[in-house]
Amino acid sequence: MTAPPILDKHLLRRREARAAPAPEGIDFLMQRAIDEVAMRLAMVERRFERAIAGFGRGPALAEALLASGKVDEVLPLEQSLAAARLHRVRAAVADDEALPLAPETINLFASVLSLQNANDLPGAFIQIRRSLKPDGLCLAVFPGGGTLAELRHAFMHAEAEMMGGVSPRVMPFADIRDVGALLQRAGFALPVVDREVVTVRYREPLKLMAELKAMGASNALSERARKPATRALIARAAEAYRELYGDKEGRVPATFELYAVSGWAPHESQQKPARRGSGQVSLAHLLEEKNRD
Repeated sequence: MTAPPILDKHLLRRREARAAPAPEGIDFLMQRAIDEVAMRLAMVERRFERAIAGFGRGPALAEALLASGKVDEVLPLEQSLAAARLHRVRAAVADDEALPLAPETINLFASVLSLQNANDLPGAFIQIRRSLKPDGLCLAVFPGGGTLAELRHAFMHAEAEMMGGVSPRVMPFADIRDVGALLQRAGFALPVVDREVVTVRYREPLKLMAELKAMGASNALSERARKPATRALIARAAEAYRELYGDKEGRVPATFELYAVSGWAPHESQQKPARRGSGQVSLAHLLEEKNRD
């Protein structure tokens, strides 16, 4: 029996369409993710003929890839027609879990704040890997781990108090150790996963909730409560947020844990790990030396 999907992708696409483009200053995480991709691309000493700008909800990612001077051609993919129409170049509408890409046809796949919405993250990585030519590169940034932990706990506290039980309000995010394993499982060479914790402080929890809605990032869990949260519940959750996490000035933190991942399609020119047993120095000897210091 097939497990039900974690996220309602149809609802996600509708919300993305309504949120495109996000009001200026709201989608600060998107710009941070794009800047991270651009920085990592700048450190790569090679050019890429064909690149995919994956699901950037607007032209900023595609423009950053071209501005790097290392990409010759970019095809943007978007999940909604509204987002695709924001581009000044040809863009395609696609499902991020059913990529319209033939095997070994692109040199670079860049993705920002999209992979967290994959119901099948292993399958998404495998599709990206297969679309890359040998020595092609995947660069992606997406939230994971402890993202929005404070908001999740505040709603749990409020619902348990008012209703005697809880329903899922904040989507689950992948753990960094799982992401590294999934990259290897998908067949990427030289996989890297880096973690950055971004803490944003708000004077009012309701402002955070409003910004998430404006980003198209409000609750889209398949098993969410079908009745919208009442004003009383939202007000109590905001109050619980302040009680649990408020500082002396009355501000509250919102944690965003961002994973920056990279992986290469295997190629014979790439560095290979040393053959097992080929080391010339004893690990026991190194540990003994370290313990003496």
